[in-house]
Amino acid sequence: MRLTAVPIIILIILLIGLPPKAAAAAPEFDLPRPGRVFQFPRDHGAHPRYKTEWWYYTGHLRTKEGESFGYQLTFFRAGLKKPDPQARSAWALNTVYFAHLALSDAARGKFIFREKAGRGALGLAGAAAGALKVWVDSWSAEMQGDAHHLQAKDEGLGLDLTLTPIKPPILHGDAGFSRKTARGDAASYYYSLTRMDTKGRLLLGERTLEVSGSSWMDHEFFTHTLAPELAGWDWFALQLEDGWEVMLYLLRHQDGKIDPASSGTLVDPQGRACHLQPADFKLTPTGTWKSPHTQAVYPGGWKLEIPGPGYSLTLTPTLADQEIRAGEAGGVTYWEGQVRVEGRKQQEPVSGLGYAELTGYTGKLGGLF
Repeated sequence: MRLTAVPIIILIILLIGLPPKAAAAAPEFDLPRPGRVFQFPRDHGAHPRYKTEWWYYTGHLRTKEGESFGYQLTFFRAGLKKPDPQARSAWALNTVYFAHLALSDAARGKFIFREKAGRGALGLAGAAAGALKVWVDSWSAEMQGDAHHLQAKDEGLGLDLTLTPIKPPILHGDAGFSRKTARGDAASYYYSLTRMDTKGRLLLGERTLEVSGSSWMDHEFFTHTLAPELAGWDWFALQLEDGWEVMLYLLRHQDGKIDPASSGTLVDPQGRACHLQPADFKLTPTGTWKSPHTQAVYPGGWKLEIPGPGYSLTLTPTLADQEIRAGEAGGVTYWEGQVRVEGRKQQEPVSGLGYAELTGYTGKLGGLF
């Protein structure tokens, strides 16, 4: 059973529609604070003391014949209230779940999106605490030993992938405490698995393809999404062929200015992380793309400079139209897509692949954002 669009919209309004003062007055959810001690693999699981949580998997797949694809599989947990440990009814509803599945097929100029939504009751959807196991209907992400097993299939698009981390979890911000505004309580706990060896199968129409490649996993949990003065964010996860990874996010104010809480992380081939302040990098849009579906105008490419290690990079979407327009998640719209990376580090050429996420360009964050 899946929630229909109308109930989902009602639940989303209940979830994020309160004004900031009312949300702050609700004591049932905890706020992230500095000093959390992460423990893995326990922290791959759910954290229901916080209102919102997501598990973001993105990656780059290839067949033996040379076909290439980008993919995204994301699970969202949206808390309506803290779970009651005394509740006995299987109908008790305190959480709703959403999932997004997308494939970028640049060679054919195709971007395919599917979605699911489910109630956190009767086993229709859920997320285990203490271990990675999150599901919406038949879509799931679950630990199998040290690997992450992803499964999702709907209307001619599906994947069955095993992701094995090559590097340890990378804690962003202040040891995993990631501020989302220079003032106020908007913050998250945030870490990533920045390079995961990936193998499995991809279903595309009538074809089942054996694929391999590399993936990235982001896991965040928090209670306040964004400060009221913010319009959205631009986020990037880059895997470079020299063994380094880069995560960046820019928090945009309503007037277009960048919030000083914006930051990033640079990860070396041995898995050592270096925190980046806004002064440590420069990200400049090089063009725009206007969505024919929503009329939103998004950046269409970027120039990235990171002077410390000497990176000068150009980021180019492999497809212009990688806009996600989700109906079941309260009408949320955002651009999430694969980008190609080319440039230099010092005097040496460097290339790679990555993902970018652009929110707030339709005039509202909507839904889960």
